[in-house]
Amino acid sequence: MKKQQNPLFTVNPQKTKNNMTKKEAARNYCSVRQSPQRSFGPDIITERARLILVNDKKWVNGTILHYYFFDKNTDGQYVYYSNGQREWRSWKGTAQEENVVRRAFDEWMAVGIGLVFKEVDNREEAEIRIGFMEDDGAWSYVGRDILHVPADERTMNFGWDIVNTRDGYDVALHEIGHTMGFPHEHQNPFAGIIWDENKVYETLAGPPNYWPPEVTYQNILRKIDPDEVQGSNWDPDSIMHYPFERGLIIEPQEYNGGLDPEPGLSERDIVWARHFYPPIDNDNPPQLELMTSHTFNIQPSQQRDFVFIAPSSRYFTVGTFGKMDTVMVLFEEGSDGELKYLSGDDDSGKDYNAKIMKRLRKGRKYVIRLRLYFKHHSGNTAVMVW
Repeated sequence: MKKQQNPLFTVNPQKTKNNMTKKEAARNYCSVRQSPQRSFGPDIITERARLILVNDKKWVNGTILHYYFFDKNTDGQYVYYSNGQREWRSWKGTAQEENVVRRAFDEWMAVGIGLVFKEVDNREEAEIRIGFMEDDGAWSYVGRDILHVPADERTMNFGWDIVNTRDGYDVALHEIGHTMGFPHEHQNPFAGIIWDENKVYETLAGPPNYWPPEVTYQNILRKIDPDEVQGSNWDPDSIMHYPFERGLIIEPQEYNGGLDPEPGLSERDIVWARHFYPPIDNDNPPQLELMTSHTFNIQPSQQRDFVFIAPSSRYFTVGTFGKMDTVMVLFEEGSDGELKYLSGDDDSGKDYNAKIMKRLRKGRKYVIRLRLYFKHHSGNTAVMVW
């Protein structure tokens, strides 16, 4: 399918990723793709809203996320220069660029998380679709927001050299962190950062980012709502933290001369990745029987998995019972043992329970995964198939 040729943005013709100096390339910044923020009615108490938001964009644990590199000559778009010229920019990367991203996926999995990243050759099978378009910056949608992006569009991009720059590999780790559902750490409200805002706007308006003020505000100066932050500590070495040059940070004073996070995943990055995506150690989840409720008791951010073998081919309904906020996802096990996503429901902040109705096939194995956001009271809740 040929891409549209409308100008989506204007670029400076004197600066591309191929003629940046190394000093400039080190100050390239990720620009997160923004999605509408959740809003809550006056009946949603603060603690309930906080637990929903901190889990909002996270995946159910055990999810297999498939990634794909754009590979066709028609994958790309035109950009328009300030001098009126236009140029086609491909989304295809080099083998070396793709290998950097592959290594980053492997490193995240190697820390012992329950998420699995698997490369596929068909974009229709991929939740994560990766481009390497020059001058479009490095960016990703956050967590489950990628599910709303059409199959012919990118969910992640690398717009500068990630092969020959010292922090290129960290950029790949950073963008994958966004896809896992993690926000920018330098926007953590507990960091106590006081910016020289005029200097920040001035610096980001120049090369190599050329950001307008609203992009700088959204990606640097805006404080994340405390309800969206994991924990109450700031990690200046997080892979989700930008490096900053001298003169941008006023407080804390120790960073007046700049802030340069340690390369790679920090200890706190690993702790929180394992918190939301602990290693899968439940090889035998309980099996649900038709028309029989199964009670369970878990805490916010925890998850329970269940198995159901369809006794006939027809429409079945899977539903939860009890006052709780959950995200529920239904998978079908394929002949290769891999779980294929069928449907999901997120009832968080609503006055109803999660429910999925789907046609299932006789004798097939299905897995239901439930992640809890919030419970209104202590005690058991339940899930049932009918």
